[in-house]
This record gives sequence, structure tokens and C-alpha cells, in this order.
Amino acid sequence: MSKAIQIAAHGGPEALRYVDVDPGTPGKGEVLIRHAAIGLNFIDVYYRTGLYAAPNGLPLIPGGEAAGVVLELGEGVSDLKVGDRVAYAVGLGAYCEQRTIAAEKLVKVPDGVSDEQAAGMMLKGMTAEYLLRRTFKVKPGDTILFHAAAGGVGLILGQWAKHLGATVIGTASSTEKIELAKVHGFDHVINYRDRDFVADVKEITGGKMCDVVYDSVGKDTFPGSLDCLKPFGLFASFGQSSGPIPPFNLALLAQKGSLYATRPTLFVYNAKREALVASAEALFDVVSQGIVKIKINQRFQLKDAGQAHADLEARKTTGTTILLP
Repeated sequence: MSKAIQIAAHGGPEALRYVDVDPGTPGKGEVLIRHAAIGLNFIDVYYRTGLYAAPNGLPLIPGGEAAGVVLELGEGVSDLKVGDRVAYAVGLGAYCEQRTIAAEKLVKVPDGVSDEQAAGMMLKGMTAEYLLRRTFKVKPGDTILFHAAAGGVGLILGQWAKHLGATVIGTASSTEKIELAKVHGFDHVINYRDRDFVADVKEITGGKMCDVVYDSVGKDTFPGSLDCLKPFGLFASFGQSSGPIPPFNLALLAQKGSLYATRPTLFVYNAKREALVASAEALFDVVSQGIVKIKINQRFQLKDAGQAHADLEARKTTGTTILLP
């Protein structure tokens, strides 16, 4: 048996139960892995509260990213071996000590990346990858705005975007988070609690505004995010930590400058095996070179996942948080 966090009914952090589960035996195309570390992400909260519906209903084991070691191979698995260090970013099932998983969802972790780094960066890091390299291909001279700059995706994306030659503007909610973002690639960071971020973006850019706004906050930053874009700019909404964006008339995009808007997800961008591998390799490359540094700012035991969720929702965490089985 393996220990796991399970959700039997939607609710607050108390809905996370520490239980025994059978990880099962790997079937055709699957492997059994033992987790070394598990990533914590806001999407885990969405599944816990019911904002996102789990494909197979309840009960469910939350968690979308982890790293560990291969314990057993199922039939037909030829590109992995027992003892390989692997990592993944999938929809659910990571909050556990052991699990069976399709081998095609796994990527090998290179020697230059630790288990904790891999567990804490797969979902966030590959999200930064597709946002910067595929949703909007950031190039030298671009100006970008990223909300929640001190969050897990923000600290990775800020460093990566700066390396790509962009002017990187962020928002954060405290002095501590502002300083953290500034040492992770952000040129300017606005305290959105005290300041009008639209006015500040206008001042910072000399009225030229931004080529792209990356927004995982949602309700609290809309429609202000649209007002930070130059004509033909792109609004990329990839989360809703403050609540969903209310429905709006598409004519609003015309009124604010013939804007583009998209609602991308990692799992669509990396649905094909070749896209997943390319995304992971790009991430591992910038981390191995030291271009992007992955620092683990919070660690919780797996059994304390409820406290981890509470701290995440209260905005007490910064950057990367992991759970340790």
C-alpha cells in the first residue's frame, strides 16, 4: 500500500484526507514509480474546491507534477529502465508515495537537475515555456506584463523572458514579493494592492504599453489587463486565482485596440509526445545552464498538504512549493 492525499468531497483544505491506496501493478505501456517530491500548484486548489471538474469524478488524488524513480516496468516499455529518474506534469494523481503512470507521460531528468527542482518546475516551467515560446513568441525588444510575478510560474518566466531580451513588468502584492520578483528577471514590479497597475504600466512604457499580458489572476485584474496592451496586443489568460473572468462582449477587444485574446492550457500544448519532450528539454536546458534558477521556497510533508493549500490560498507562499512523501 501507498499513502496518498484523497479528496472525497469538495471543500476547503480540510477536504484533503491522508489515506492508504493501492498504487497497482503497471499494465501495458505503464511504469510504477516512487515519488521523491511532488509539486504544489493553484490548479490543485481548483480541483479541491470543484472549480475544475475531475474527468472521473470523486474521489480523486490531486496533484499534477512530481519527480521520482522507476520501480517496475509494464509490458512494452522499452525507453525506460528500473532506476531511471523521471518527472512529469499531468492532470491529477501526484499526491501520493507511489503510482502507476503511462510511460509516455514521463521524461527523464538529467543529472544537472535535482528531484526537488524537477518536481517543483515541471508544470510551472513548461507553462512558462509554452507561454514564452509558443503562445506569444517573445523576442528582444518586446515588453510583457506578468501578473503574480512572485508566484511559481512568474519566477521562472521572469528569468526566461529577460534572457530572451524582453522588458519584463510584473505585479505583486507585497514589498517582499516585489523584491523577490526583481531578483528573478523582472525589470519593474508594481504593487497592485497600492497602485493602479494600468497607470504604472503606461508610465513605465512611455505610453507604448505591452505586446502581451500573461494573466493567471483572472477577475481582479480584468479588464485592466486589456488596458495594458498596445493595439494588436495579446491577452493570454491562463488561470483564475482570484475567480473567473466574467463573460464579456468580444466587441470589447475591438474597442481597446483590435486585441487578441486566448485561454491556453499546458495539456493541450503538450498533448503530443514530441511536444512534451521538446518542452521539457527546453526547460531542462535553461535550468542546467543556470539561465533559470529553481529555488524551493517552501517544503511540506505530504500528510500536511492541507496546510500547504491554506498557505497557498492565503498568498503566504512565494515561488516553488513542494510536498515530500
